[in-house]
Amino acid sequence: MTHERDKKSLLAVNLGLGINVGLAALKTTIGVIGHSPALLAEGINSTSDVAYYVVASIFVRMANKPADDEHPYGHQQLESIAALVVGSFIVTTAVAVFFDAVDKIWDIFSGTTPPTASNFTLWVALLTVGIKVFLTFYVQKLGKETKNPVVEAMAYDHRNDLFSASAASVGIFLGQRGLPWVDPLAGALVAMLILRTGIYILRESSLELMDAVPSRELAEQTTNLLKEVSGVQQLEELQAHRFGPHLVLNLTIGVSGDLTVRDGNLIAHNVEALVRHEMANVSRVHVHYHPAKPGQPMSIDDILAESRRHVMEPQEPI
Repeated sequence: MTHERDKKSLLAVNLGLGINVGLAALKTTIGVIGHSPALLAEGINSTSDVAYYVVASIFVRMANKPADDEHPYGHQQLESIAALVVGSFIVTTAVAVFFDAVDKIWDIFSGTTPPTASNFTLWVALLTVGIKVFLTFYVQKLGKETKNPVVEAMAYDHRNDLFSASAASVGIFLGQRGLPWVDPLAGALVAMLILRTGIYILRESSLELMDAVPSRELAEQTTNLLKEVSGVQQLEELQAHRFGPHLVLNLTIGVSGDLTVRDGNLIAHNVEALVRHEMANVSRVHVHYHPAKPGQPMSIDDILAESRRHVMEPQEPI
C-alpha cells in the first residue's frame, strides 16, 4: 500500500515536471517570436514551476526513505516541508504576476501601445488550457488517493495555471481586436486567486508540521472505538502526532484500580490492536493506563482540554 502511494506521488511530480519543461520552452519561444507579453509571462510562470517541481521531486524521494535510528517514524514529514516550498513559490509567482499586470496597465493608460500578438500565440495558449484541464483533474485524483500534501499542492498549482492560461487566451484574443487592457486586468485578477491558493497551502502544511491535532472528529472516533473494549472506563487524554499521511496516537485510559498490572496491560494491548485495525491512518498507538477518575465518563470537550493542558503546561527541569 505504501509502495503504491509512493509510486503515485512520484508519478504526479514527474508528470508535472516533464510537461512544464515542454510548456516553458514552447510558451517562452512563441511568446517572443509572436510578440505576446501574455504568453511570454506564461512561459516564465512555467519556468518557475519547473524550478520548484525539481525541489519537490527531491523532497518526495527523500520522504520515501525508510526509518532509521535518528528518524524512527520515517521521513514523511518532508512531504509537508515540500508543500511549504510549493506554497512559497506559488505566493511569489502571484506577487510577480500581479505587479507585472499593474505595470502593463500603467503603460497602456500612459499611451504605450503594445504590439499585436500573432494568431499562433492564441493556439499555444489554448493548448496550455487543454493540458492544464487534464493535469488538474488527474493530479487531484492522485492527491485524494495518496493524501500526500505535495501532490495536493501541485493539483492546486495546475488549477492556477489553468486560470492563468485562460486569462492569457482571453487577453490575446481581445488584444488582437483592439482591447489590450483586458490582458493585464485578467492577469491581476488571476494573481489574486493564485495568492489565495498559495496562502491556503502554506497554512495547511504549517498546521501539519505544528501537529495541529487532535481534532474533535478524531477524539469522537477514538472515544466511540474504546467503548467496544472491555475494561476501559474512560478516555482521559489523547495526543496525536502527524508523520506524513499517518498518525501516532498517545492515549491515557482509565481502568479499575483493582486490576493487576497483567490485566491492565492486556486492556492496553486490546486498545492498541483495535485502534490500529479500525483507523487506517494510524501507524502506532501508545497506551498509558491508571485508575479511572470517579464520576461520569469524560466528555469530548474535557478530553481535548486535558490534552491541551498537558501540552501547554511548563515542564519541570531535570
